[in-house]
Amino acid sequence: MRRRSVLLAAAATAAASPPATASARAGAAGRCPLVIGHRGAAGWRPEHTAASYTFAVETGADWIEPDLVATRDHHLVVRHENEISGTTDVARHPEFAGRRTTKTVDGRTVTGWFTEDFTLAELRTLRAVERLPLVRNRNTVFDGHQRVLTFQEVVDLARRLSRRHGRTVTVFPETKHPTYFREIGLPLEPVLAASVRRGRPGPHECVIQSFEPSSLLRLAAERLGVPLWQALGTAGGPYGHPMTYRDMATPAGLRAIAGYAHWIGPDKSSLVAPSTLLADAHAAGLRVGAYTFRAENRYLPPELRRGTDPDAFGDAFAEYARHFALGVDAVVTDFPDLAVIARDARPRTKG
Repeated sequence: MRRRSVLLAAAATAAASPPATASARAGAAGRCPLVIGHRGAAGWRPEHTAASYTFAVETGADWIEPDLVATRDHHLVVRHENEISGTTDVARHPEFAGRRTTKTVDGRTVTGWFTEDFTLAELRTLRAVERLPLVRNRNTVFDGHQRVLTFQEVVDLARRLSRRHGRTVTVFPETKHPTYFREIGLPLEPVLAASVRRGRPGPHECVIQSFEPSSLLRLAAERLGVPLWQALGTAGGPYGHPMTYRDMATPAGLRAIAGYAHWIGPDKSSLVAPSTLLADAHAAGLRVGAYTFRAENRYLPPELRRGTDPDAFGDAFAEYARHFALGVDAVVTDFPDLAVIARDARPRTKG
């Protein structure tokens, strides 16, 4: 009971800064489900690169997702984690060999190179590499050809792509390890809020997400006028938060989330029957975007895998069809092109 009451109290605090508007909460209600390019089109290009974001939009993604971490000089850059040995060529730079270190991030011991130990200028000398080279060997051809982007560069790219394709491309940033960055004196939220204010995005141009309610509550208090998305993990709870994700996914927890956010983002597996999470979230006035859809067998339910190679493609279309039939409002995917094809093929309801 104590854990549940803590989130309810936090949501009550955020009520002074309610979700942007009724229309923002409804978002694209009445339209077809949204396709969100997870770190761009990470199935086809190294994640969080201009090539990945561009390919995502060219193949139909409605939103693109940058993960945000901080540099030593307090710029927001786009990387999956603040530890960058798996997503850049930093290990090949002898000038940075002495920066390799071990830290505790959100209670986990991590060894490598960390964005907060580099200035933006230094990070610009690095190049992106494929994070999963054994799974996505096809993407390694792009290794070394794309640089680390700032959040503002992703926003600018989205606006160029919007003009090129004649539709609004929404930017969907996630604050990564926000408590950790706050504790080391590099808070993400003030810099993100300032960037959003400068850009003056509409409620359909930017949606901000986090797994940590504390980050979203700080952003709600900023009154930015953009929707917020509470991501839900599959086990445990948000770092530094007294409630578990299971508690947050109850009807009472969802009503509390609705006090400060417009969306929840659960793992796709948590929506499959006998789950009532989707219906409960909609009853609380929340929209639901499921993550993360991929095409490789290893990421698909057993009944949708084809053959024995874990990295071969299985029946990804069947999984999209299953979730579209359930009534999800969005899918977060490494393969936005496949999601768009599946969305276009889904049965239409009359009325």
